[in-house]
Amino acid sequence: MTTTTNFSGKTDSRFRAVEDAFRENFDRFGEVGAALSVYIDGKPVVDIWGGHADAARTKPWEQDTIVNVWSTTKGIVAACAHRLVEEGQLDIDAPVAKYWPEFAQAGKESLPVRYLLSHQAGLAAINSEVLPMGSAFKWDVMTNALAKQKPWWEPGTATGYHALTYGWLVGEVIRRITDKSPGTYFLETIAEPLGLDFRIGTPASEDHRIAEVIPAEPDTEAYFARQMSDPESIQFKLAFNPPDLLMPGIVNTREWRAAEIPAANGHGNGRSVAAFYGALATGKILREETLARAIEEQSNSTDVVMGIQARIGLGFVLSSPKYPMGNGARNFGHSGAGGSMGFADPDAGLGFGYTMNRMLNPLKDSLEDPRWRPMMVAVYASLK
Repeated sequence: MTTTTNFSGKTDSRFRAVEDAFRENFDRFGEVGAALSVYIDGKPVVDIWGGHADAARTKPWEQDTIVNVWSTTKGIVAACAHRLVEEGQLDIDAPVAKYWPEFAQAGKESLPVRYLLSHQAGLAAINSEVLPMGSAFKWDVMTNALAKQKPWWEPGTATGYHALTYGWLVGEVIRRITDKSPGTYFLETIAEPLGLDFRIGTPASEDHRIAEVIPAEPDTEAYFARQMSDPESIQFKLAFNPPDLLMPGIVNTREWRAAEIPAANGHGNGRSVAAFYGALATGKILREETLARAIEEQSNSTDVVMGIQARIGLGFVLSSPKYPMGNGARNFGHSGAGGSMGFADPDAGLGFGYTMNRMLNPLKDSLEDPRWRPMMVAVYASLK
């Protein structure tokens, strides 16, 4: 079915091919609703949106529509941590327990902060106890459980994606230093000064403009899904402890939206994500030397949780063939489950942000969403 309705926004004439690629995704991949923005040197050259904000296709996607972006939130949290590094309040080589004393349980007394940011801490899931329903919405319950948790592997010896625990781990370090939740710290320190329409923990007053997330069809052949069939596996514990953590439809509930789950429940749009990465690319959030350290490669190996090779920095994913982020040699960012994406090209002064409500499975043996490449190719072709 061809979708041609409800496309709005502005595109500089030089970047018309980017808008064309965005529109074509609706026909090629069954896009329901989405937004795409590209910033160059702090200014938007593409800011477009289209489709519908609900599965029934009764509510148009508007200029101010926001949506849950899943793990695209992780890049936001990483920037908050590096802001504290820049201010001299956080040493990423210091033990986590320096800032969070209770974390020193189960042999973790010397585990450094950098392992939290680089997914090398061995804390990708909670196995120390079975948590009750609703625990994911209770900050202290999750952080207390992680403080007790014994690493699944020797920290620093492997990389395993901390899909959900990353947010509580890095977020608690931020909270201990600032006495503010990571969502509040981000809002006050980065979002409000830059005018970003992005929140971690979203009040009910914004519900009217939040798009409904439409889940992808289960991919039973994917490595993660196959491993999850073992109830003692990291993958099973990641998804089902607490048992309602990834329950179908939970992402569209008020409880999910209101909570701070800093690895997975940021709400924003393409404009806010692109502006954020554009600000990182142009030194408006972090100084050049701080950013350079943040995007130093920490690992380039097969992830023991996801089973896919990826290049990992300190809180950011680095561009690679199986996780493409345009053409820049130093490009970095973070995507979210089902397809949202934000990345920066510091050499081009570029920020890219794409958000959508219909989740798709990534390409086989990859982390790449099929909708990304046409838009990214068009962006870089337009820069020539």
